[in-house]
Amino acid sequence: MTRKHFVLSISGATLAALCIAAADPSGMSYTTAQAARGRIAYAEHCANCHGVTLAGGAAPTLTGAFWSSWNGRTLGELFTLTRNSMPADAPTSLSDQAYADILAYMLQKGGYPSGRAALPASTASLASRKIER
Repeated sequence: MTRKHFVLSISGATLAALCIAAADPSGMSYTTAQAARGRIAYAEHCANCHGVTLAGGAAPTLTGAFWSSWNGRTLGELFTLTRNSMPADAPTSLSDQAYADILAYMLQKGGYPSGRAALPASTASLASRKIER
């Protein structure tokens, strides 16, 4: 490999890494397809209490002030709390993937941008991902 090709190769790899970081600087990436699956799961398992538009009802809102109260905490904490306590009448009854999909839908409705990578379905993978406005 010539020096010119080596430099171009390094530059291309650096540019790709910067583009990925710029697309999701917070690590809160989810895909639109994942949020769409989450919308379906939310409608089936969450909307009766939290409202069709996530605005609340028998249970608190999952928009606006909800995200402010989670600012600085991690997606791992939110994933764990949701999995261990929701739905209120059947905690832990959904798959981890369904909980991650619902969380992706909540992020989408909260105004967080989607990305190329799906939100992982594990507390360990989400533990370092801070919720930031």
